[in-house]
Amino acid sequence: MSAESSIAMTAPAEKSHSTEATNLGYILAASYSGSTLLAMLLGSQRDAITVGEMRAPSLDEPDSYLCSCGEPIKGCKFWSEVSAGMARRGIADFDITNAQLSIHDAKNPFLHRLLEPLPRGPLLETARSTALAVSPSWPAHLQNVHHRNGALVEVLREITGTKVVIDSSKIALHLKFLLKAPKLKIKVIWLVRDGRAVTTSMLGHGMKQGSRQETVAAAALSWKRNNEAGERVLQEMPKSQWMFLQYEALCRQPEETLRGLCKFLGMDTRQIVLDFRAKQQHILGNDMRLKSGSEIRLDERWRTALTPEDLGTFNEVAGGSNRKYGYE
Repeated sequence: MSAESSIAMTAPAEKSHSTEATNLGYILAASYSGSTLLAMLLGSQRDAITVGEMRAPSLDEPDSYLCSCGEPIKGCKFWSEVSAGMARRGIADFDITNAQLSIHDAKNPFLHRLLEPLPRGPLLETARSTALAVSPSWPAHLQNVHHRNGALVEVLREITGTKVVIDSSKIALHLKFLLKAPKLKIKVIWLVRDGRAVTTSMLGHGMKQGSRQETVAAAALSWKRNNEAGERVLQEMPKSQWMFLQYEALCRQPEETLRGLCKFLGMDTRQIVLDFRAKQQHILGNDMRLKSGSEIRLDERWRTALTPEDLGTFNEVAGGSNRKYGYE
């Protein structure tokens, strides 16, 4: 049984939905799964806008941080226009370098500890919900996150004249609480990449956890746990509101895959754009935002980069999950 069909069996029964179109497409994924590429491709379509990771993760050295347009983030005209639009909606303190859009931006240490663990099973999530309920600062924090995210989606659509904002924030727990935002109509793209490829990317980006095999095991476990966390959040959603996508399918058949994604999100499917650098974008997050070229190429370096011992370690930790997601 595939991952998609097994989750669909446990998804809640379909309920009547608002007739309003989707306004936020959320990419749910483990790190190094291709979420930036997918966001930039979707953001290049006529009906969509993306700023990458909309939760605005901490920007290293914000005074020198570059927007993907090439301008310093603090001097970017686009982000100045966004700040003005947020101010018109009563959020006068909005600054993309300190955006307060993520549930993890809580200043209370108690909330920080509660929001650190990935989504787990029902008992642990019930315990988390109970603990959050007794925190006097949690309701205001969650309301603030909802308000700011809803306003930002409205502003981005208004500025660009588009229908759908694509958010590549990836994180399952952030999505879990974002789904409760009253102004957001969310559909989720669950993006999964071969865990062996993700492990290779983690090793290439300097991950170090003791010996080589300890590092491979830690990378495999991180990939596995993040995808399991995503599954648990999706189990709470009607199947019509999310879809499963293999990164490899996007790379091998980009036009066909993007057409299906656009249809799912309620976007125009008549003309699919593959040159994701042709349209100026203002992306946060992954360094890919600053590179040139728009070649869509499947990276399978893992086939030569991982030794038989590495593959054996990966299989022990995450082989079952990899096969469940369709990788042999």
